[in-house]
Amino acid sequence: MFNDSSTLKSHLATRRSGKARDMIAPGPDAAQLRDIVALALRTPDHGKLAPWRIVTVADDQRAKFAALLKEAWVADNPGAAGMDLSALEQFAHQAPTLLVLLSTPDRSAKIPLWEQQMSAGAVGMNLLHAAHAHGFVGSWLTGWAAYSPAVAAAFGAREGDAIVGYFFIGTAGRPLDERPRPEYDEIVRSWDI
Repeated sequence: MFNDSSTLKSHLATRRSGKARDMIAPGPDAAQLRDIVALALRTPDHGKLAPWRIVTVADDQRAKFAALLKEAWVADNPGAAGMDLSALEQFAHQAPTLLVLLSTPDRSAKIPLWEQQMSAGAVGMNLLHAAHAHGFVGSWLTGWAAYSPAVAAAFGAREGDAIVGYFFIGTAGRPLDERPRPEYDEIVRSWDI
């Protein structure tokens, strides 16, 4: 994939998230998606627990996903029935490819919960890098739908599991904007006793 360190550095320097609503086809085909996920799973995993799961939401399941979001929103927000819920419909149908990443820690393991959750977050970052390496743009979104117990349960979450995020993957429908990044000296300091 990367022939030299400058190519790898360029990849890391140019990865940026795109807006899911701006993504267009094509998205990854089945073989590319399988490779993207396989690369994402090459993540730090203390204890080899694989404390994460990925659920794909196919095109023919997007309407069902939108209905789930609407039902859960109305259940969580009494009085929302009959309101304009088109934003939830739009969320469910954006970008050609949708993956749901779940943190599924093993609470009986000796590995601390935080390390298992961080491993799930690393899978998320790797999904974005792998999508970029395949020439696609990705977006990691959370928001209300990531914190809804009803939505999480519909994706197979058990007690103690959580949605890490929704990963939308596709082709950039417009040039991606660079956002301000933290400066090295603002973030890094030397330890001095």
